[in-house]
Formats: sequence, structure tokens, C-alpha cells
Amino acid sequence: MPPHASADIIPFPRRAAVVPRTSASEPGARLDDALAALNAALARQRDAVASWRGVLANLNASVSALSGTMRGYQGNLDTLAADIAALKADTARLEQWADKATAR
Repeated sequence: MPPHASADIIPFPRRAAVVPRTSASEPGARLDDALAALNAALARQRDAVASWRGVLANLNASVSALSGTMRGYQGNLDTLAADIAALKADTARLEQWADKATAR
């Protein structure tokens, strides 16, 4: 890929050559072949959609787990913030006590 390109171009898959199962001279043979090809394409499409749904389910599970972890981190941060606020208040009291002690 050239250094200035920003994406890989993925070509569409080429269609496999359709080998007619019947002679084209038979009435309805082309229609039967077309319907068979359509049914095969629909089956592949169903498989692809099922696979996509499975991937979405995995993604949903991962995002849910990440959300739970983030809530846990937020809880830890809230506890830490409360501890820091308490230490700040203790520091202010100690500073006032020290100021009074040095003023005596």
C-alpha cells in the first residue's frame, strides 16, 4: 500500500460461476436455476446475519462488563475523594492548633 493511502480497499468477492443443472432449452429451467441460486444466497445471508448477531451479543457483554468495572472505579474514586476531604479538614484543624500553640 502506498505511504499516502489511508485505507485498504477490500474488493467484493467474485461470484462463483453458476453451472446450470438443466439445459437452457427446457421450459422453466432458467427460472429453476435462478431460484436455486437465490435460495443459496439467502441461506448465506441468514448465516451472515446470525454471525453478526452473535458478534453484537459478545460486544454487548463486553460493554456491560466494562460498564460494571467503570462503576466500581467510580465508587473507589468517590471513596478516595471523601478520604481526601476528611484529611483536608484534619489538616486545617491541625494547622489552626499549631497556629494557636505557636502564638502562646
